Amino acid sequence: MSATTLLAQSVPDTATAVAPELGVPDAAATPEPGAPHMVMSGDIPADEFRAAMASLAAPVTVVTCYDRTGSPRGLTASAVSSLSLAPPLILVCLDRGSRTHDVLVTADAFTLHLLGPENEDLARKFAGPTEKRFENVRLTSGPTSRHAPQLADSALRLTCARHDAIEAGDHTILVGRVAASDCRGRPAGGLVWHHRGFAHARPVPGR
Repeated sequence: MSATTLLAQSVPDTATAVAPELGVPDAAATPEPGAPHMVMSGDIPADEFRAAMASLAAPVTVVTCYDRTGSPRGLTASAVSSLSLAPPLILVCLDRGSRTHDVLVTADAFTLHLLGPENEDLARKFAGPTEKRFENVRLTSGPTSRHAPQLADSALRLTCARHDAIEAGDHTILVGRVAASDCRGRPAGGLVWHHRGFAHARPVPGR
C-alpha cells in the first residue's frame, strides 16, 4: 500500500500562484521594476517526488460506498483532510487508475473510517484485491448504514454526502459534506503511513 497523493494546501482566494519562497511571485502582487524572476524549469522527477512524499506522515483511512447494485465497495486512502468548517467538508484524493474510483466519485454518499493502530489488518485488506475487501469484514447497522457501508471495527466514522469531484492530475479530489459522525467511545485515528510503512501516532505525554 502506498499513500495515494500529496494534498495541496489551500491558498487565499485572490492568489493564483504559490511558492513565493521559490521565487515565484504571487499573481496578485506587483513585482518591483527590475526585480529578478525565477523561471521554473519543469516538474520534479517522479521518483524524487515519491521519495520526498514518503517522509510526509499521512492518516490511514478506509472509504466505503454502495455501487449502483447496492453492493459495498471501498478502498484504503491516505490522502485525506478536513476542508471546511462551515459547511463541514472533507476531501479524499483518489487515483483515477483505481478500480473503485468511478464508483466512489459517482456515489451519492460515502463513509470515511478513521483507523487506529489496531486496524492495520483492515487497512491492508482494503488495499488488496478488490473482490476480497469485504470478505470476513464485520459491518454494523444503524441510521447511516443505509447511505454507505459501516465498518464495525472502526472507532470513528464520518458519513458524507457527495459535494464535489475535482480532477487534479492523475487523481480526483472527492469532496464530501459530513452529515453524521459515529464514534465508538474510544480514541480514533492514530494509524499513519510514513516512510512506506505503518506508524502509530500517540499524544505526547503531559499535553
